[in-house]
Amino acid sequence: MTKGRPMLHALICTDKPGHLDVRKANREAHLEHLKADPHVVQAGPFMNAAGEMSGSLILFATEDRTHVEAFAANDPYARAGLFEDVRIETWNRVIGG
Repeated sequence: MTKGRPMLHALICTDKPGHLDVRKANREAHLEHLKADPHVVQAGPFMNAAGEMSGSLILFATEDRTHVEAFAANDPYARAGLFEDVRIETWNRVIGG
């Protein structure tokens, strides 16, 4: 942990090819899931070369990696089978708020 700052975890998800319709169909439920979690500090989609959403990056301020794992497992996108790859990385912010 950086002095005075909580540990950050990044949830990095890559969509399965051809699954934009699955993302769009579950987007509202996913956004509600994000808004309900007090540890989410930033979130947004990755964009592919065509300008379409193709994955997700969510930053959590928490010491508890299991919290991030539980969030990921219960994400409406994950339950709908959207993701090809999901990983959680602990991140040490050096510069920035």
